[in-house]
Amino acid sequence: MADFYETLGVARGASDDDIKQAYRRLAMQWHPDKNGGSKESEEKFKEVTEAYDVLRDPQKRAAFDRYGEAGLKGGGGQQYHHVDLSDALNIFMRDFGLGDLFAQAGGGSQGGRGGPRGGADIKVDLKLSLAEVATGVTKSVKIKLLDPCERCGGSGAEAGTRPKRCTTCAGAGEVRRSQRSFFGQFVSVAPCPTCSGEGVMVASPCKSCRGEGRQRGDHTIPIEVPAGVATGQYMHLRGVGNAGTRSGPRGDILVMFDVGEDERFERDGEDLFTEVLISFPQAVTGADVEVPGILAPISLRVPAGTQSGQMFAVRGRGLPRVNASGAGDMHVRVQVWTPTELSSDEKQAVEALDAVLAAPPERRGKGFWQKMKEVLGA
Repeated sequence: MADFYETLGVARGASDDDIKQAYRRLAMQWHPDKNGGSKESEEKFKEVTEAYDVLRDPQKRAAFDRYGEAGLKGGGGQQYHHVDLSDALNIFMRDFGLGDLFAQAGGGSQGGRGGPRGGADIKVDLKLSLAEVATGVTKSVKIKLLDPCERCGGSGAEAGTRPKRCTTCAGAGEVRRSQRSFFGQFVSVAPCPTCSGEGVMVASPCKSCRGEGRQRGDHTIPIEVPAGVATGQYMHLRGVGNAGTRSGPRGDILVMFDVGEDERFERDGEDLFTEVLISFPQAVTGADVEVPGILAPISLRVPAGTQSGQMFAVRGRGLPRVNASGAGDMHVRVQVWTPTELSSDEKQAVEALDAVLAAPPERRGKGFWQKMKEVLGA
C-alpha cells in the first residue's frame, strides 16, 4: 500500500505549501520531457503526481490519513482511480504549467526571460551568546560579495562598445521547442544556450571583469539582531547580497542564528532553568539566596521548610519574546548541600542538632522500589 507522504518526502503534518513545494521539486525532476520520455521517469512522475493529487485535497487527505488507500474507495466499493500519464500531465500543467518546468534556475531575483538577472542569495551563520540574545545586539559580518565592475559599470562590455542582441533567441533569453506526442503537442521552453538566458552577447568583453560585469569585493554588513532569538531561527536582509548580471538587482542575505550554550542554564523557548545550592539551616529557617541571572544575579526568597529538589519560578526573568512584549521565567531548582568534611566543632554542633530534632516522618505512598517493580512488571 502506497504511503503518499513518503512518496513526496514530507511529514504527515506537512502544510499545504510544504506538499506543493515537495511535489513541484519532484515533478520537475521526473517530468518525461526532461528525461527523454523514459519509462522510469513516467512511472515516477505518475507516482508523485498521484500522491500530490490526494494530499492537496482536504477530503481525500483526511480519508487517507484515517484509512489509507482503502479510504479513497468510492461508494459501492469502487476503487480509487489511479492517475495515468495523461492525468499527471494535466495536473502538473494546471497547477504549474510547462513554463515553470523550464524556468531558469539560479540566483535570487532573476526574471524568467532575457535581460538583467538578480544576484544569487547567500547564507551567513551568526554566532551569538545568551547574554547577547537577552538584550538584542548589533553585529557586523565581513563577507565577499559580487559588485558591479567599476570599469564597465556592470555591462561586461569594454568602454565604447555595447552588448548586442543575441541572434539565437533574438533577445528573448529563451528558446522554444515544439514536440508532438500521443497526448498532443507540447512546447518546451529552455534558457538560450548561446547567451545563457541573458538575451545579449558581449562582443568586446571588459578587460577588468572579462565580460562578467561583476567583481568580488569586501563588505561589512551590519545585522540588527532582535532580543530572544534561538538557534535555527533566521532573518532576511533583502537587496544586500550579490549584484546581478548586467546591472541586475542584488540578491538577499539569509542570516542563520547559532546561540551558544551557557553552562549555568538550560533553555526552553523563553524560559530558563538553573540550580542553586543552599545549606541545611537555610532550608529549615528560610533565607534570601542569590541565583545566577543572565546579566545580573537574582534574589530569591527560599521559604522555611524548603525540601531539596523543590522548584521556584521567578516571573519575567527569562529571555525576551522575539518581536513581542514580555519575557519568559527563570525556574530555579533548590538543592540542599551536604558538607563532606566537618571540623570537630561543626561535627559536635550537628550531633547536638540531631539530638533535638524530631525523627523524619514515615514514608507515605509507594516507595521508589515499589514503583520500579510496577514499571518492570515484577
